[in-house]
Amino acid sequence: MVGVTISQTSPIPFLKGHGTENDFVIVPDPDNGIDLPAAAVARLCDRRAGIGGDGLLHVVRSAAHPEARSMADEAEWFMDYRNADGSVVEMCGNGVRVFARYLQRVGHTEAGDIAVATRGGVKKVHIAKTPAGTGADAGDITVSMGRALLPEDGVTVTVGDRSWPARNVNMGNPHAVAFVDRLDHAGNLHAAPPFSPASVYPDGVNVEFVVDRGERHVAMRVHERGSGETRSCGTGACAVAVAAARRDGVDPAVTGTPVTYTVDLPGGRLVITERPDGEIEMTGPAVIVAEGYIEPALLQAVLA
Repeated sequence: MVGVTISQTSPIPFLKGHGTENDFVIVPDPDNGIDLPAAAVARLCDRRAGIGGDGLLHVVRSAAHPEARSMADEAEWFMDYRNADGSVVEMCGNGVRVFARYLQRVGHTEAGDIAVATRGGVKKVHIAKTPAGTGADAGDITVSMGRALLPEDGVTVTVGDRSWPARNVNMGNPHAVAFVDRLDHAGNLHAAPPFSPASVYPDGVNVEFVVDRGERHVAMRVHERGSGETRSCGTGACAVAVAAARRDGVDPAVTGTPVTYTVDLPGGRLVITERPDGEIEMTGPAVIVAEGYIEPALLQAVLA
């Protein structure tokens, strides 16, 4: 289908949701009929001049999107994810949970198992049944995030006059995980923390700063490339759990026993389990908070 320029259409439906306060603008577009240039996404995600969000979830049927057609037999729906600056990225763990919650809300799926196509591959999702007497968004959602890759080449991350070695973990998108004494040592995280050598992450990297809270319990802050500091990052929490396990001398592939870490983020708590086959599962909340319509006039200035 030929895309319709978003600024030239009638009002377009949207929803707003978050997973541990990592928030997203949701644009339903089953037939992939809406063009979403970077400038449009950036305006929609702007917290003062737009709707506001850490990113945008473009909801498209896999068969209708050229990047997802090969996955259509496995997953009906494709999460066409964009960062707040409009850049296209591989995956967003919190975004997958919110994406699944949207599909449940509008009746495209029910509690139970569903597959979601992403640029990082097909993700298996389990939507827990809502406990009796609670709201529709009360049940947790678990996402099978795939396996972590652990490239040998790491980097040194610097904030002010402090530097730390950072573990290179790839969760379908790149992460640099640094263990620090205090989370405020990370600074304001508005800008990307410098790292070296730059050649390790030629397209930029998500940087996590991590402290210990207890046995298999850590807390983190994150700078997400293209978004700045966010309240939560699902793939980042997975990367942190894997990096913490290896630091602690734990590898489920060797022990044959799953390992679970609790990861506290500014926006809430995620539970990350790495299984002996390498599969990583992330469990946490996902909430839809609003819905409405995008006025074309909102975008006309930036797309003129």
